[in-house]
Amino acid sequence: MPASWDEFTVTELAAVLGESRAAAEDLLDRAHDLEVKLPGTRAAFRDGILRESKVEIIARAAVVLDADEARAAEAMVLDRAGRLTPGGLRAAIARAVMEVAPEKARKRREQAAKDARVQRWEEDSGNAALTGRELPPAEVLAADQRITAWARQLKKAGLDGSMDELRARAYLDILLDTDSRPSQDAADGQAAADGQAAADGQAAADGQDSADGQDSADGQDSADGQDSADGQAAADGQAGGPQAAGRPAGVVPAGFAGRINLTIPLATLLGLAERPGEIRGIGPIDPALARDLAGAASGHPKTTWCVTVTDEQGHAIGHGCARPEPASHARRQDKPDKPRQPGGPDPPRGTSDTPGPGFSFTASSQHGPPGGHGTWKLHAGASGQRDLLVALDPITTEDCDHRFQAKGHDPGVKLRHLAQIRYATCTGPVCRRPATTCDFEHNIPYEAGGRTCLCNGGPKCRHDHRLKQDPRWRVDQLPDGTFQWITPSGRQYVTEPTRYPI
Repeated sequence: MPASWDEFTVTELAAVLGESRAAAEDLLDRAHDLEVKLPGTRAAFRDGILRESKVEIIARAAVVLDADEARAAEAMVLDRAGRLTPGGLRAAIARAVMEVAPEKARKRREQAAKDARVQRWEEDSGNAALTGRELPPAEVLAADQRITAWARQLKKAGLDGSMDELRARAYLDILLDTDSRPSQDAADGQAAADGQAAADGQAAADGQDSADGQDSADGQDSADGQDSADGQAAADGQAGGPQAAGRPAGVVPAGFAGRINLTIPLATLLGLAERPGEIRGIGPIDPALARDLAGAASGHPKTTWCVTVTDEQGHAIGHGCARPEPASHARRQDKPDKPRQPGGPDPPRGTSDTPGPGFSFTASSQHGPPGGHGTWKLHAGASGQRDLLVALDPITTEDCDHRFQAKGHDPGVKLRHLAQIRYATCTGPVCRRPATTCDFEHNIPYEAGGRTCLCNGGPKCRHDHRLKQDPRWRVDQLPDGTFQWITPSGRQYVTEPTRYPI
């Protein structure tokens, strides 16, 4: 394929295809990139492994990369690109691009932010659409949660409609400073509007259910004592949404703050590497943004932190949530840091020129806990705050010891939380519904003697829960944590535990 083409080739191709010149130029650019930069993607397309829409997802993500970088990025996803959903592939290739060329990813985000806009158009049905583009990820998530909080108030007040319809109505209420609650509810007074709405809205901001209340600051350190670059640490905190302008008649609960679940590799957090993070509900984010958000979260009093240990594939093999260090311990250890012994158990600290707060993740004792599990100390970088203690428990994948098994059918808070860490989304073959909104489903039914344990269960959305119970389908949970789905026609599909950024 030529490196360039005649000025009017685009016009000729557009005429042949009956397309716009912009669409024809995009097609030529994609053909060039597949030939020069993405030979593996081109081969998978020709072999029928990838359909055109998936090829487009990979090509668009890699457009900022040079040929060597693009080939490195596609190599990270091609082994599973054919079985990933479009959303899963989009997240995987975005993460790969950010890992291969973090600085280019940052510049791309910052440049695209200059094209931020609000668009409107007519729908085919005769209705209309309104959307914002190229907006800050954290603010988009907070705004989305604000819409959901008000939609719940509309539902509680008796307004008819599905949650999608109520969210659309809430979206317009917030923009237009209106109140769509039935008149009899609105007449109950501003006190009820401000008081009850604030209570329910903050609950929505704090998480969807009790298990999600620990929204993980999924981070990791190497469990086997290797360089911390093999592991990850993640920060999970709240980012406050903007206060409602004026007096929106109780539409937005006072003091509303959106909740953000941020996952960031420990090496990135400490400034030792440039690996992408991720915001649950948004997708991968470049290292610079991840560090900025972690720094902001460290100063928020309601930020919660968890640490997840992963293997070399990014699968969770250990997890723990942080608690404040006892005041007595903090006073006893409130002394200048002593020089650490070379080769000791502590992972590297951030360098002196690390941007943002001085995060560190160190062993709580001189020799460190056996096997990397046990108790570690997290310093979140905010002055005046006590260090946090993180007790890491293994999430077994082979020869389960049933240490987290529940006695009854209900998994309880901890087992449910660990299952949601191991599987961040539904374990159905084509589903990406967040695990926090799914059922804990027993692979071998509890009534048939199945354990309520990590080795015999995981999150499934209600649709896939019912699908698995259809006698024509078969689902096996394998010792390594994968689920094997066998359809009535005999086809087999495998879903694996979540791959966290490493």
